[in-house]
Amino acid sequence: MTGKPPISASKTPRHGVARTISKLGWGSRTQAAQWVREGRVRVNGRVARDAELPVRLGLDRIDIDGQQREPARRVALMLNKPSGLVTTVKDERGRATVYSCFADAALPWLAPVGRLDKASEGLLLFSNDPAWAARVTDPGTGPPKTYHVQIDRLPDAALLAALERGAPSNGEHLKARSARCLRTGDKNAWLEIVLDEGRNRQIRRLLEALDVSVLRLVRVAIGSLTLGALAKGRWRMLTQKEMDSL
Repeated sequence: MTGKPPISASKTPRHGVARTISKLGWGSRTQAAQWVREGRVRVNGRVARDAELPVRLGLDRIDIDGQQREPARRVALMLNKPSGLVTTVKDERGRATVYSCFADAALPWLAPVGRLDKASEGLLLFSNDPAWAARVTDPGTGPPKTYHVQIDRLPDAALLAALERGAPSNGEHLKARSARCLRTGDKNAWLEIVLDEGRNRQIRRLLEALDVSVLRLVRVAIGSLTLGALAKGRWRMLTQKEMDSL
């Protein structure tokens, strides 16, 4: 006989039950930990008391509310996020969240893939596949993110060069992969800024460090995936080809 021998149970990787539930696409780790606290999760017939209880994916049986669930189908969607919504499942301050855009939709559990701050708009991804989401958001290997940014002044070559060279902000050196002027008005202009990574409020902080104010910020593309004609507040599922491209 040829081929590799089967992996023994003792060599199967173990992960905490809450993390495993998330990896299977049934809910977030936070949700799963809450289910454990509520006594709703059983592992091999016994109630799990600890969200970090180690389990072997594919070997140990996990039941939620007395039912063993199949791994969720891996899906992702894109939303044209309106300004004024926060990127979180539930906001402790009672602010409206991006999940209000899905209020009437029958969707599986989905987590944001990256974030846009409350005042920012545009392309925001969601998925129930944590591994895919990690690849998309990885600053070293993930796709570039493209933004259209309205600023409070007319840019010159020196400002565009400074954006690409970068500037310090709160102990971090922030910079753009590229920056160019799209169009100008009498007193303000629209820039196209491309980032290799997505640090917290990166564009706003970078421009602030250069004494420039942001009037409006819209993410228009992630890699080859563009916002296109998707209306504000609307969403659509990604095709498998689109998911693979990211």
